[in-house]
Amino acid sequence: MTQIRVSWLVISLLLVMAPFGGQTRANSLDYAKGDMAIGSKDAPVTIIEYASMTCPHCASFHLGPFKELKSKYIDTGKVRMIFREFPFDPLALQASMLARCTGEKRYFGMLKVLFKNLSKWAQVSDPQKALAKIARLGGFTEARFKACMADQELADMILRSRLTGNKEFGVVSTPSFIVNGVKVSGNLNAAEWDELLATYLK
Repeated sequence: MTQIRVSWLVISLLLVMAPFGGQTRANSLDYAKGDMAIGSKDAPVTIIEYASMTCPHCASFHLGPFKELKSKYIDTGKVRMIFREFPFDPLALQASMLARCTGEKRYFGMLKVLFKNLSKWAQVSDPQKALAKIARLGGFTEARFKACMADQELADMILRSRLTGNKEFGVVSTPSFIVNGVKVSGNLNAAEWDELLATYLK
């Protein structure tokens, strides 16, 4: 499966840019912090997913194999899934920020909405306007959406997560998965997940 690969030029641009106005925490909203995870903490297998919100292969995973992975392994206590952002571009960063600003309880719901409607916001002439529309449908006021997009601390947190993934696990493409510490790149189908997880769940 073809994957999206990172450009070091993009990394440097993401690190130095300040497109969100540098808003301080005093004037910004609370957001979901740290790792976003589903599944039992006692599960024998932990999968860390690194994904970019503008990555079509990431969307394919979440709208396809992830459903079976969740019902067969996550909901049954066999797998704990941790989602970490790995934005390749400013738009992916903004979408990640929007998901975080919905709060921890609604985070995965917003991820699903964004991936399901990827072509309706990431591939249009005015993606920010499209993101704002999704935010409104999710209960955001215009002021809340603007505050979210202006939250520099939130943007920095997501970018640090991205750089950590590259440094600690050598992640350079999405989707990438860390299964009990071992990197697996590519959008595996349901059968391939069954085969892989069988080695950990004997």
